[in-house]
Amino acid sequence: MPDVVICEFMDEQAIREGLAGFDVLYDPALVDRSEDLKKAVAQARALIVRNRTQVRGALLESAAKLRAVGRLGVGLDNIDLAACEARGIAVLPASGANDLSVAEYVICTAMLLLRGAYGAASEVIAGKWPRNALIGREMAGKTMGLVGFGSIARLTAKLAAALGMTVIAFDPFAKDDVFAAAQVRRMTLNDLLAAADVVSLHVPLTDDTRNMIDAAALGRMKPDAILINAARGGVVDEAAVAAALKDGKLGGAALDVFVEEPLGAAKGGVFAAGPNLVLTPHIAGVTTESNTRVSWVTVENVKRVLTQ
Repeated sequence: MPDVVICEFMDEQAIREGLAGFDVLYDPALVDRSEDLKKAVAQARALIVRNRTQVRGALLESAAKLRAVGRLGVGLDNIDLAACEARGIAVLPASGANDLSVAEYVICTAMLLLRGAYGAASEVIAGKWPRNALIGREMAGKTMGLVGFGSIARLTAKLAAALGMTVIAFDPFAKDDVFAAAQVRRMTLNDLLAAADVVSLHVPLTDDTRNMIDAAALGRMKPDAILINAARGGVVDEAAVAAALKDGKLGGAALDVFVEEPLGAAKGGVFAAGPNLVLTPHIAGVTTESNTRVSWVTVENVKRVLTQ
């Protein structure tokens, strides 16, 4: 039986070199085979996952010898932290390793949606030349509103400021000196929503943040504002976002995370024909470079626990 089970994708060189000497089962398809996964972890001392594997309930109960859960990323809402703590299982996020990837995703999608000019290839090829319809907006001079001001948001603020944006943020838990050091103005959530041209979410999914961006919150935003959610599904009311786009009450949206993943035709249908919309499959934090960093951080975290 394996010492370490890895049931979602990661950098294979990190597995070969970082976990040399351990009996490793690497099968990214295990995330979709729950019974096989439960059997695989029965004697394992470590389990490495991304966001899709639900480390709770029957899976945890089947892992009698588990000592560590390595998270290829930072979000922990798919892991029963209380149950792990009760059993002395270390939960090990790859903190900081994908910050740049997420921050660049925010800047990239903000620029894409503000400019609004990059979906016209077929028209240009056909000679329609829709120049007037594709006159968009610049990033410089706009206001970036960050909901949550952790490490990813602070890096996003730095990139946005370098592009000439004014940056404001809301975070009830961050101290004033954090905002001062970043030269970012602290605001209430309602004031931020009203002032920002781009609103980017950087909060975990909790009882307090679930559907925090609902129809009422969207109604406080500028009708041409851009909403970006690369944080957690459930933080926004997806149906409300789709309705606001279709009704012309929101200028654009980029959603990388969803309440249910994969989204599926039934749930995804709510977004059909939505204008100025970017939907991506939970990849904001996944680039070639960040996958390498996250994988190595996770390997070192797990190895440290197993060799104590």
